[in-house]
Amino acid sequence: MDWLQFYPSWRIIVLEMAGPYGWHEIDHRTLNDIREKLRGFETMTLAEIFIQGKKRNHGVEIGKLCRDAQGRLRELGYDDLDELYTLRLSGPERIWGIRNCNVFTLLWWDPRHQVCPSLK
Repeated sequence: MDWLQFYPSWRIIVLEMAGPYGWHEIDHRTLNDIREKLRGFETMTLAEIFIQGKKRNHGVEIGKLCRDAQGRLRELGYDDLDELYTLRLSGPERIWGIRNCNVFTLLWWDPRHQVCPSLK
């Protein structure tokens, strides 16, 4: 089956609550904004999110992540991954995670676009 035809599901088992990309600094308003954005994604297929919306949401090879992010993945035991996926929320704000078929495991909150800075 083609995973792109499915709608996303979210997992939070490895959600980082501390560190440079942790969710610990999110205030109530921002958390509500994230929840609303994720709700919006739930109405879209993965093709709509990652193919039609590929400028905003896409996979990124691990080697293109900043050195700190690559190091953190090694510490977490995820150095065997080929890529992480990013969801753009607004401006520089990103959510990073691991995609397995239609399941997106939330990992990092990146409010300043530091995990993989744009080359623009």
